[in-house]
This record gives sequence, C-alpha cells and structure tokens, in this order.
Amino acid sequence: MAVWKNDEEMFELMKSRLYTPVVGDILDQMGYTHQFLPAEIRPLAALAPVRIFGNSEEPDNRIKLAGYACTVLENDVYGMPEKPFGYLTEALDQLRPNEVYIATGAHNSALWGELLTTTAKVRGAAGAVVDGYTRDTPQVLDINWPVFARACWAQDSSVRTYVYDYRCTIEIGQVTIHDGDLVFGDIDGVLIIPKEVAEEVLEKALLKAAGEKKVRKAIESGMSATEAFATFGIL
Repeated sequence: MAVWKNDEEMFELMKSRLYTPVVGDILDQMGYTHQFLPAEIRPLAALAPVRIFGNSEEPDNRIKLAGYACTVLENDVYGMPEKPFGYLTEALDQLRPNEVYIATGAHNSALWGELLTTTAKVRGAAGAVVDGYTRDTPQVLDINWPVFARACWAQDSSVRTYVYDYRCTIEIGQVTIHDGDLVFGDIDGVLIIPKEVAEEVLEKALLKAAGEKKVRKAIESGMSATEAFATFGIL
C-alpha cells in the first residue's frame, strides 16, 4: 500500500526524499532501461545560474519537478502559418494541476518563455520540459517555477513553430512518453516513470534512498566500500 494519501503527498515525497539517480536505478532494476531524457535537458536555473533571488529566504522551486506528463507535439514551419503557433494556446489552457507540459518536435526557435510560464503556473501546472530552447530567461527565473530545456535562445516561434497535437504519444531521445506518465526532474536530469508501474517504482525508490543513507553513515564510520556493498547491496 502506498505511503501517500493523494497526488499532492506523492509529489511532495518525490521532491523532498527522492532524486533522479535513485529512481533511475530502480527503473533499471525493473527492466525499464531507457527512461532518461537526453542529458542536455537541464533546469533553466542551472543553465543560467547567475540569476539569484533578491530575497534569499524564498525557497528555490526552479530545480526540481514532479508531475503527470501533458504531452505536446510540435513541428517546424517556414513562414507565418494560417493559425499562428498552431494549438499552443489550446494546449496551455487545458493544463491541469500537477501536470508537466512536456514538448518536442521543433528546433528552429524557442518553445517556451515568460507568458507561457505565467499561464502554466496560474493553472496549477507543476513545470515545463521542452526538448529544445527557452527564452525570456530573467523573467522566467523570477517566476520561481521549474522549467527544463536544452539551452536559452531568443528566436521567436510565431513564424517557425507549430503545435500540431497534444495529449498524444511523443518521443524524446530514447524515451517514449505517454500522456499521464510521471515526469521527475532535478539537477541530474529528467526521467519518465511509466504510469502503469509508477507506484511500485516510487515505493522501491523510497526504500533505496533510505538504504543509501545507511550506507553513507556506515562508510563515514569506517566501513569499506566492499564491505558496505556486501552488507547492504547498495553502492
């Protein structure tokens, strides 16, 4: 039985007690060996670390995300399409709380920016992951909301990018992503947890994370790495 009562508790546990390496290890053990998005997709706050909050007491919500995938498929266009941006506004306006806007398919312009961040945050979404570029970097960082991307690039999407579909199956790198899968990201990357095994993966990851703390304490107390692995089966 899950140790969380609802989605909010589940996602809070993921962000407070888990990290992508331990979840990735569990996925590997269960046979899901292609769940990490490309290594270049990182938190915007890590891509542009010089921007800091004026109020140092404000928690930094920009470097970790957990939520359900809302998949978005885009493509490159050349010149102003009949419907500018395609179905971008429709995809944004139907976002639900605890969802992560995750997009791929277009690479000739920025796929994310300040006003999209504002819209998604107001709707209660948990973050955005784009297989491409983001812009309006200082403004997005100031919103204090998790955006993950490959890099920052200001080139506008209106004459270059078209949202073709959403809540459809997409692929990013080696990962097939279905709408409703779990998205988990931190400073070490972004991974996808298939929805049909999400509860089992998270329960095993919580146990492994607790075990790793025991191993660290044992090593700090003088136990060798060889003995620690033989004792705990964790390294």
